[in-house]
Amino acid sequence: MTFFLKTPSIEDQHTDKEVSVPPVKESGIQLIEIEDTSFLEKYTAYLTKRASKWCGWIPDFPKLRYEEKTKKALIETLTKALHETLKARDKAWDKQIEEDIKAGKLDHLREKALEEIDAGKFTDL
Repeated sequence: MTFFLKTPSIEDQHTDKEVSVPPVKESGIQLIEIEDTSFLEKYTAYLTKRASKWCGWIPDFPKLRYEEKTKKALIETLTKALHETLKARDKAWDKQIEEDIKAGKLDHLREKALEEIDAGKFTDL
């Protein structure tokens, strides 16, 4: 997992997503891009210094809000929490797929694929 400092821009301050943070320039909030190398996904974390602690959150995952004594510790905590959240999401998705297969919810896709194979409408990879 790696992280990158991200320079705030107008696009960062005004997005289509509703994010409950003031504009970056006025608030002292720093944006950090965290990349989870296991899942090959990047997310933006918001960091700010409040009194003697650093606070940070990832808007895409509202439960990922942490405070640490140092900025480095906060980034490490957010990075680890993001990875654990992505693992849990992946595990839940796998479980749902297995349940859908057992329940026959994907049988129509299997049948369609077999029909296309029989009709020669496929490319062997």
